[in-house]
Amino acid sequence: MIQVNHVVKSFGDFCALNGVDMNVEKGSIYGLVGPNGAGKSTIIRHLTGVYRQDSGEIFVDGEPVYENRKVKAKISYIPDELFYFLQADTLEMMRYYKGIYPSFDGKMFYRMQEFFPGINLRRNIRRLSKGMQKQVAFWLAVCCRPDLLILDEPVDGLDPVMRRQIWSILVSEVEERRMTVLVSSHNLRELEDVCDHVGIMNKGKIMIERSLSELQGNISKIQVACVTGMPKLPKEFPVLHMSNTGRVYTLIVKGDPKEAVNAITVEGGQMNVVDILPLTLEEIFIYEMGGADYEVKDILF
Repeated sequence: MIQVNHVVKSFGDFCALNGVDMNVEKGSIYGLVGPNGAGKSTIIRHLTGVYRQDSGEIFVDGEPVYENRKVKAKISYIPDELFYFLQADTLEMMRYYKGIYPSFDGKMFYRMQEFFPGINLRRNIRRLSKGMQKQVAFWLAVCCRPDLLILDEPVDGLDPVMRRQIWSILVSEVEERRMTVLVSSHNLRELEDVCDHVGIMNKGKIMIERSLSELQGNISKIQVACVTGMPKLPKEFPVLHMSNTGRVYTLIVKGDPKEAVNAITVEGGQMNVVDILPLTLEEIFIYEMGGADYEVKDILF
């Protein structure tokens, strides 16, 4: 659905995107994560056709997106900072969206009203709370029936019940229509529950792009109880972090976890593997960014 090839974008002498490569498959939920200033919002503005790249290629559904009305009609975008017309209520914004998106489903709009019971359709949207404004944005965006939905910090300001409701609606749309979702968020715990692919971005580049299962299967937390000495691994299994509590050592190891366990050696040869645990997306992000000179604080295990 999305193909980004070697995209470069500079603002004056600042390079915001430094050769970005990205591939998002149709019908997937792709999580774009990275530290502040990594370039996430900049690449999103390219994907929505707001910015034009200095060099490289960006294709959405096989076509360039910049100044392409046909492609933009397939995209809905919910930014971190929402904008509504000064005097508009939800019904007025619905009519506005309907005039822009040929695929807007008016019947679906009224059917979905039951999912947003707190929204007064006739009330000025700017007088609603931040969370309610975000609900209106989701409501309108989903009713556009987009092929691609792009979200920037999507559930910020929503209560836990509504967050679950929103994700349930999006997952349902992905399953039923093969809608593609690209979501940029700092809430890695939440992304872990819904995303099937992840791209980790830093300093204007995508460092890692894999399915979540592959990403979690290639890095693990191994706990080893050593009678003497400390555990060691050959260089083909990089140890990203090691800590210990008494004789129990916790290792964050890259590579196949079972092969890594078999390769562990301890002086004196006396050890017991206590457990092999997959890392959360948050832990993977921290350790991958730690390898890129990102400020990493110790994690309590």
